[in-house]
Amino acid sequence: MSLLKKVFGLDNKTPEKGGNNMLKIGIVLGSTREGRVSPQVGAWVKELADKRGDADYQIIDIADFKLPLLGEAGGDASGAADWSAQINGCDGFVFIVQEYNHSITGALKNALDYLRVEWNNKAAGIVSYGSVGGARATEHLRGILSELSVAHVRVHPALSLFTDFENGSVFKPADVQKDSVNQMLDQVIPWTTALKTLRP
Repeated sequence: MSLLKKVFGLDNKTPEKGGNNMLKIGIVLGSTREGRVSPQVGAWVKELADKRGDADYQIIDIADFKLPLLGEAGGDASGAADWSAQINGCDGFVFIVQEYNHSITGALKNALDYLRVEWNNKAAGIVSYGSVGGARATEHLRGILSELSVAHVRVHPALSLFTDFENGSVFKPADVQKDSVNQMLDQVIPWTTALKTLRP
């Protein structure tokens, strides 16, 4: 039994797929920019995650919601209620993070800022990519998640634009990255399970 399972008193039982007790993990695509590759990365993470059978994994694309700059006068924020419901319905998250100018995208920061309590007492993993694996964006995101009371796990798959993408645009991850994703989820799932007990 792993240390996390010992600490949180978790057993090895896997909830029945589709059952009421099945954890819901949102895979959040953190970019809305033209030419983005986050949908490729998100689909790959979901494919690996679905094979585990330990949660209901779903893609959440920020681009599907009308979320103008928070507080901007005259902006059409009609997607805010749906965004709130989507995030509130998740027990945990995997953020697909791309590094722009040493940080996360403006779209992801804006989407995070739209909500507060919907994020609280949930767990998250981060899968990043960039010229240095998105490491600097990940460190910025960790600070934001901490402020939102989201427990971010240590294991962090970092994808390189030079070795995990062909011509910087076609996603072809190295085999070792599969193990990294599963190791991350090995931490996300027990933390998500434990934190669920803190929410009404």
